[in-house]
Amino acid sequence: MRSQSEKKSSNVVWHQAAVTREKREIANGHKSALLWFTGLSGSGKSTLAHAVEERLYEMGVKTFVIDGDNVRHGLCGDLTFSDEDRVENIRRVGEVAKLFVESGMVVLTAFISPFRSDRAKVRSLLAEGDFIEVYCNTPLEVCESRDVKGLYVKARAGEIAAFTGISSPYEEPESPEVVAETGSLDLEASVDQVIAELVSRKIIA
Repeated sequence: MRSQSEKKSSNVVWHQAAVTREKREIANGHKSALLWFTGLSGSGKSTLAHAVEERLYEMGVKTFVIDGDNVRHGLCGDLTFSDEDRVENIRRVGEVAKLFVESGMVVLTAFISPFRSDRAKVRSLLAEGDFIEVYCNTPLEVCESRDVKGLYVKARAGEIAAFTGISSPYEEPESPEVVAETGSLDLEASVDQVIAELVSRKIIA
């Protein structure tokens, strides 16, 4: 049996939109891109992604956050946390994020996305410079001390199988565009760091 990611639709043709990404970017007053926040559970991915979005919103930038927990309620509600389903989860999110980028928006995603190969696949979906990997670098012990969802306690007790950082590996990014020291740096400083990266790339003014 083929995995979900191997299944292909037949008799479909890509429709080229009359309103191009470039036209949308001009209308929005900024370029589009994908900010991919990755890190352990409790590393501050969602907190940072939403804080960056809030800052961008105040600057008049068109944005949207795709959050890991939120997509599990709908788009990926049929998936488990097995390695195979984690791969499919990220594949789906990558495809959705690509559509948002084509719409001219700055899209932010907050996913553990533990495997380098999966993050690389999402990067390959986009044009050079469109994928900005933001590694939320927080030591495991700090993530465990936060544990707002009580997940690490359950994982240590064997109640959660294949939990990233405990019973399943997290593969740190080898050359992320941004390393946010979310275990020690305050939130506003981390937001400044991400905004500075967008400015340096001339995605926003």
